[in-house]
This record gives sequence, C-alpha cells and structure tokens, in this order.
Amino acid sequence: MSTAPTDAADPIDQDLETILTSFDTNYAWNYGSVKEGLRDLYEKAKREQWNSTSQLAWDTDVDPEGDILPQGINPLTGYGPFEKLDAKERAKLRHAQVSLQLSQFLHGEQGALIVASQLVGGVPWMDAKYYAGSQTMDEARHVEVFSKYVNEKLEWEWPINKNLKELLDATLTDSRWDFKYLGMQIMIEGLAMAAFGNLFQVCQEPLLKDLLKYVMRDESRHVAFGVVSLRDYYKDMPENELSDREDFIIYSAELMRNRLIGDDIARAMGWNPKEVQEVVLTSEIGQAFRAMLFQRVVPNLKKLGLLTPKVRKAFTDLDIIRFEDFDTDAADRALGFDA
Repeated sequence: MSTAPTDAADPIDQDLETILTSFDTNYAWNYGSVKEGLRDLYEKAKREQWNSTSQLAWDTDVDPEGDILPQGINPLTGYGPFEKLDAKERAKLRHAQVSLQLSQFLHGEQGALIVASQLVGGVPWMDAKYYAGSQTMDEARHVEVFSKYVNEKLEWEWPINKNLKELLDATLTDSRWDFKYLGMQIMIEGLAMAAFGNLFQVCQEPLLKDLLKYVMRDESRHVAFGVVSLRDYYKDMPENELSDREDFIIYSAELMRNRLIGDDIARAMGWNPKEVQEVVLTSEIGQAFRAMLFQRVVPNLKKLGLLTPKVRKAFTDLDIIRFEDFDTDAADRALGFDA
C-alpha cells in the first residue's frame, strides 16, 4: 500500500490561516423578547432571504476591462504616469481598480461571516441569537456572490488589505461580545454600507448593480442590528471600560481610512507607491471618498452615546465629525431600504 509523501504541501492548507480566538459563550434561558426591536428585525430578515443562484443573472456577459465604473471617478487624474497611459493600459487599470475594491468586499464579508457566527454564541439575549443566526446565512451568501463575481466575471482576486485584516483579527480575537458588535456591525458594516451605496449609484454593469442591491438590503439590517443591540449599553459604563471602547473606535477609524491610499494599485502598475499615496491622499476625489465612507459610522456612534470628547477630537482630526447628524434612515429610504 502506497502513501502520499509526508513532505508534500497540502494545497488546501496553503489557503488556510488559523488564528486563536477566545470569547465568552452565553446560554440565554429566557426565550422571550427582552430587547425592543430585535424580534422585528429578525422577522424582516426572514422575509428578505434570497437565493443568489436563481435571483441573479449570472449569464450576463461582463467585460472586466470595460466601463463597470465611470472613468471620470478616478483620484489619479492629473498624475503624470496615469496621464501617459494608452487605452490598453487604462483598461488594465480600470480592471485592477474594480477587482481590488470587490476583492476587499469579498474578504470583509468572510470576516463578517465568522464574526456573526461568534455572535450567535456570545450575545446574551435569545432574540439577538436568532438574528445573528440569520446574519450568518446572509454573510455566507455575500461571500458566495462576491467570490463568484470576482473570480468568474473579473478573473482577478486580490489578497486582503493588511489594514482590513488587522481590524478583522482584532474584532475576531477580542473576548468581549460588544467589541464584536463595534468592530463589525458599527465600523466595518457601516463603512461597507456607505461603500456599497456609492458603488451602487455609479455602477454601469447590470449584474453587479443587481448584486449590490440585494447585498445592501441585508447590510442595512446588519447595521441596525448593532445599533439596536448596543442601545443604552454604554450609558453607565465605568470610565476605564468606556476608555477601551473609545480607543478601539479611534483605532478602527484610522485603520480603515489609511487603507484607501492606493499603494496596492501602484505596485500592480509598476508605479512609485509613495508618489501614488501622496496623489490619492491629496486629490479631492480621494479625500471625498475616504470621508464619505464614515457618513453612517459617525451618526450611529452618536446614537450609542460614543461620540465622547475623546472620540469627537479624533474624528475632528480625521475630518469626519461633520457626518454626526447624517440621516442614515433617510439614506436607506432613498436607496429603497428600510432598516
């Protein structure tokens, strides 16, 4: 009987990464509704389940180098090496930019899938367990559709951005259930909802636009899940414990803002990463896009009482405090969603 060589690398193992996580798991023996709004959110989640196999037109032809996004929305406009590109090279750049963005959506959704599964065990109310279970299904579907679009339509999957990976790891490995809500439902999902909304409005490719519409409907509920669950939780929290949350919020915001600086694209195009970072950081389009991503995060933190003086100062320095009164409910209604 023959056996496989012991020194042969398992191709499956090459695609795996293991991190150590530890968090309290809570039984909830009260099966009634103890947190107002969660049962309604769960009922809405059940009504809005969808099947990506039958409800998305996967037979749509997609040109990965075509005008999936408008050419005018580019923070590199005016940058010398960009302006020198010929038509073929600009098509490659468009392909790189959209595949990079959707690859990060894909990786973020896998992180959301794992965090949602942790919340099923960690949250202390049965209604929250119901909803976290439904969100786990949502996130599995999101990973499925982004993976299929990125790999079958764009044929270019990028590795996860190091800053996004750092925030996902921090959220997954923290033992406190409310940090998982803060990291995923409030910060990452809030940023994603803003990014999805922006992409949905400018997208010119019908399959991607339809895909985003379904995903955003789920995401609007996911953000609401975090807001409803954490409402009043920080109201009487001791100062030393609240300080941990403030530091985590500021750390998360800085990580997410700093990941959008163009160094991945620079390397793909053979450009100087520092030059490209400077162009993206100073361009009006780049600045506006990075700030816009926080238009849902900031008001939701305000609803939770977490726009403390410390957080407010940090957000003022990041130029995102201006979104504190942004009406997220009106934004959802404008997009056709009611959280």
